[in-house]
Amino acid sequence: MFIMWSNPFDQGQVCDVKKVLIIEDEKDLAELLAFNLEKDGYTVICMYDGKLGYERAVADPPDLILLDLMLPGLLGTEVCKALRKIPHTAQVPIIMITAKGDEIDRVVGFEVGSDDYIVKPFSMREVMLRVKAVMRRFEHGPEISSGDLLTFTDIVIDKDRHTVTSAGLEVELTSTEYKLLLYLVEKKGYVQSREQLLQRVWSYNNSGDTRTVDTHVTRLRSKLGAPGDIIKTVRGFGYKVEE
Repeated sequence: MFIMWSNPFDQGQVCDVKKVLIIEDEKDLAELLAFNLEKDGYTVICMYDGKLGYERAVADPPDLILLDLMLPGLLGTEVCKALRKIPHTAQVPIIMITAKGDEIDRVVGFEVGSDDYIVKPFSMREVMLRVKAVMRRFEHGPEISSGDLLTFTDIVIDKDRHTVTSAGLEVELTSTEYKLLLYLVEKKGYVQSREQLLQRVWSYNNSGDTRTVDTHVTRLRSKLGAPGDIIKTVRGFGYKVEE
């Protein structure tokens, strides 16, 4: 086990330094990621084993986790699922970094609670943009008013409690799924392109990977059950919500 620490006091930063935990068994890749993150002012910890990475996250929750899928000790999917069950790590943003880029692998990654998914090989610039976008998304939270209910057909969104019920049953959504549903419902009747959704929900300012949107919509429909049919696909463009 090797831990890389960046001292925020050496950089003249104190309380606003964000801490990133990298759980990646390829040491060279982990250290390259850490080097670039530290250049951007993040404090970085590297762990090379899934079980040890999980224990580190529980003992000292970071602001963001970069998580490999295939890890010794404990698979990345198991790490993600376990962290989502613990109250003080349930909302920590997780970006999966993996060589598995098939649609089913993305679905599994989002299903266990990851917030984004980057496929190897990747450019370091892409990783840094994704990290910043996810950080922004979790710092600001959903851009919504609080204290009221939003009802559309059989779906009820409690904007104060950030909960969703579908056909009378509470649905467990990730933060990204919740924000995606809320945005589409608030824009009901209007088509939203994949690029618009990436910008508004994922905070990506470039085109990004539009397959991320498709995967999240598929998973969201599945979780909502029959009422999820209100999310319509506009072929070749994007999605909209309508009865």
